[in-house]
Amino acid sequence: MTISLPEKEPFSLSAFLISDAPARFLLSWVAEFVDTAAFIVLFGIFTAHVTGNIALAGSAFASSDPQTTVLRLSMLPTFMLSVIVTSLLARFSRKKGWAVLPVLLSAEAISLGVFMVVGLQYSATLIIEGQDELIFPIAVTGVIAMGIQNALMKEAASSFTGYFPTTVMTGNFTQFTIDLVHYFSAKLSKQTEETKAEVAEAVVKIKRTTPLLIGFFLGGTGAAYFVPSAEFWCLSMPLLIVSLLAVAAYIQAIAKTQNA
Repeated sequence: MTISLPEKEPFSLSAFLISDAPARFLLSWVAEFVDTAAFIVLFGIFTAHVTGNIALAGSAFASSDPQTTVLRLSMLPTFMLSVIVTSLLARFSRKKGWAVLPVLLSAEAISLGVFMVVGLQYSATLIIEGQDELIFPIAVTGVIAMGIQNALMKEAASSFTGYFPTTVMTGNFTQFTIDLVHYFSAKLSKQTEETKAEVAEAVVKIKRTTPLLIGFFLGGTGAAYFVPSAEFWCLSMPLLIVSLLAVAAYIQAIAKTQNA
């Protein structure tokens, strides 16, 4: 009697890129790279961790600096508008029967390209002549790009194993720490079916969170390294990554349609 084993599916780069772990790592890397680069070049403006601007606005207000206060607070409605437009775009895509993930990744790639171009256009004048009013148009385009990524993680959550934030790591780091506690508590306890199940569950959660934390750390350190020498040209790296993810998502959406 001959037993036929199921054929192993051939490796697909596009499927790999948008699978959970690589996507978590890459999008987390992009968010922190862009946020750190913008923070350095734009003298303390957050583009991804946008609520951080509230604390900086409070500091500027306490220092009697109304222009800086307004500048930082203006990032909040900009971010909200970006999320609104992204959510509407996702709804429109679903209504048309389009795959949401590639559409939103394409929108983010375009917005990152605009951010880089605007930054290259004005950053030299900003640094040399100290024209603070030029910070606003540069910062707005960066906040829009990261607003799209924030909304993307919610609107395209069905493309992954649930929702996972890629722009703010406090919640992810908290969950990672709790999962470590659960893992070691169960591992060091008397081994029963219940503790074994708890260990297995903790391992799954740790594996989901780890790529986010590593990507976030490497994105920040990468931006800190490249910004002094490349300035806004360094945004070509996150732009390339998001573009590759968009292409991969389109390929997978087409393949899914053909196999349906």
